[in-house]
Amino acid sequence: MNPILVFLLIFVGIPLIELYFLIQVGSEIGAFPTVFLTVFTALLGGWMVRAQGFSTIMRVRETMDRGEVPALEMMEGSVLLICGVMLLLPGFITDAVGFIFLVPPLRRWLLKAGLKGAGIMQPAAPRQPTKTQQHQRVIEGEFHREDDK
Repeated sequence: MNPILVFLLIFVGIPLIELYFLIQVGSEIGAFPTVFLTVFTALLGGWMVRAQGFSTIMRVRETMDRGEVPALEMMEGSVLLICGVMLLLPGFITDAVGFIFLVPPLRRWLLKAGLKGAGIMQPAAPRQPTKTQQHQRVIEGEFHREDDK
């Protein structure tokens, strides 16, 4: 797909659709309730993104303390950043998508599904024992020296 067409769709198409829905909702419930609802969802979304961002930072720290790479947590942080931007933009469709990605189990499931679909995250292949591990035999037990007496 042509990158110019994608940018045109993102930067022109989405705001036009949002504007259409804002006008439709405004004609049904009025202008002031529509503006209030838009500001309210931005404030609520910003507060929720902030709280979940701190939670994600704590999980990153715990993962790093265990000596593991916090790859999934870092990707969740990136998704939270995108959610914050979507919730700050005025409109009901971007707010709905932003709030969907604020549900932690759903966000993790969508991230994992996307990574598996892209072929990035694959199940680990079972490890084959090396030749030295195949021929090595370990017998556990206790012993004591006879010559120490």
